[in-house]
Amino acid sequence: MSAGAPTNGERRAVVLLSGGLDSATTLALAIREGYTAFALTARYGQRHATEVDCAVEQARLLGAHRHLVLDVDLAAIGGSVLTDPARVVTSSTLAGSSRTQIPETYVPARNTILLSLGLGWAEVLGARDLFIGVNAIDYSGYPDCRPEFLTAFERVAALATRAGVEGAEFRIRAPLLSWNKARIVTEATALGVDLGRTVSCYDPGSGGAPCARCDACRLREQGFREAGLDDPSRR
Repeated sequence: MSAGAPTNGERRAVVLLSGGLDSATTLALAIREGYTAFALTARYGQRHATEVDCAVEQARLLGAHRHLVLDVDLAAIGGSVLTDPARVVTSSTLAGSSRTQIPETYVPARNTILLSLGLGWAEVLGARDLFIGVNAIDYSGYPDCRPEFLTAFERVAALATRAGVEGAEFRIRAPLLSWNKARIVTEATALGVDLGRTVSCYDPGSGGAPCARCDACRLREQGFREAGLDDPSRR
């Protein structure tokens, strides 16, 4: 379904929205910058599917122009504890403290696939900016969260699309790339993001309750603590 061509002066952006703290903050930032935001969420077979529900809520609460939820069965490929409910998510060192090993929560090529879907939609929409909430400081060693990856994907976008070949310049926007979690929490709060309706846990329990053990939970807890704020999802 096409949304038609952008009107005069309209700036459109596709925003990857997982339902987590980082992606919700990224959506809020894109809207604050004046973009007409088209949010894209993937139901990719993740064990923490509660995040999709949060993404739907955030798109509505923050004012996305449209929210598209796609089914992409990455669980059929496997290779990650996040797409295999038979495996146990283990606790390791705090995210960001060691980047020598790629953790079991890495989903093979996930951001490459999601950005590719976003790129296709952006080309249809006449959007030239794609927002993604990756972070190169507080991250768990994922190769597809690095600045080098984002730069390389811009090159792919220029080579692999009709719009790119015809001279359009696609930009991969990662506004949280150099922020620590405390700053993300602070900025999200200032932007009015309902953080109680975001999920960061790798292995949530019944009703989406965070496990409080995994790296994502520990890093989120640290971010709220350093920001001097209470996490509304824990109340």
